[in-house]
Amino acid sequence: MKIKILAIGDVVGAPGRDALRRWLKTAKRDMGIEFAVVNGENIAGGSGLTPPLYEDLLAAGADAITSGDHVYKKKEIIPLLASGSCRILRPCNYPDAAAGVGSQVFESRNGFRIGVAQVQGRVFMHTPADNPFLCVEKAVEGLRRKTNLIVLDVHAEATSEKVALGWMLDGRISFLFGTHTHIQTADDTVLPKGTAYITDVGMTGPYDSILGRDKDKVLRHFLTTMPAPFDVAENDVRISGAIATVDTETGLASACERVHVRMP
Repeated sequence: MKIKILAIGDVVGAPGRDALRRWLKTAKRDMGIEFAVVNGENIAGGSGLTPPLYEDLLAAGADAITSGDHVYKKKEIIPLLASGSCRILRPCNYPDAAAGVGSQVFESRNGFRIGVAQVQGRVFMHTPADNPFLCVEKAVEGLRRKTNLIVLDVHAEATSEKVALGWMLDGRISFLFGTHTHIQTADDTVLPKGTAYITDVGMTGPYDSILGRDKDKVLRHFLTTMPAPFDVAENDVRISGAIATVDTETGLASACERVHVRMP
């Protein structure tokens, strides 16, 4: 049997989460999506995640929520992460003492066991993290003992790290998608051994902006070097992501397709 797994890129602020609320459940039904992974680390005013907004993401239709370097920006999320009873992942290459888990097996709407992991890159990233290649090996090995349907969110700035992880894991996981840059790449593909791959799924939020933030304030900072509040922008809101078609018997993909929807 073949199923579709949807990955949604970094949801930015109120515009991004409102768009997701309006679009995701209908899209899952109309497009036959079995499971949706949403990166939610920028949902709270552009940086971080709170318990109420976590519930909003679940209500909107997210089945698993990934994060990244902003996962602890809102301290109120830490007890929920530490409880071990939520659907949020933090990077698996953070220290073991860090709140939360970096990989988890979820059950899809039709009862398929889908393993999801998150890893953070190290190149150009400010938050310290262990070697992503070694840590993701361990995470994938653990998930493969439970299921052959495995999805990985690589939250990284450098395309080289994402591409390298794709080649390393080709044929061993179902779907690898990148996040963090807020720019969707045009390299959606299925790698030779059967892993669906895209370097970055892009941003869900306002595109009349600079990476989701008010462009005038960002430009003022670039031009003057003076500090400025990078408020979330509001206009030209879009959904950005990708869909992998995966065989439930082999865990391998037969298709990978970008999603980019301009909201009315």
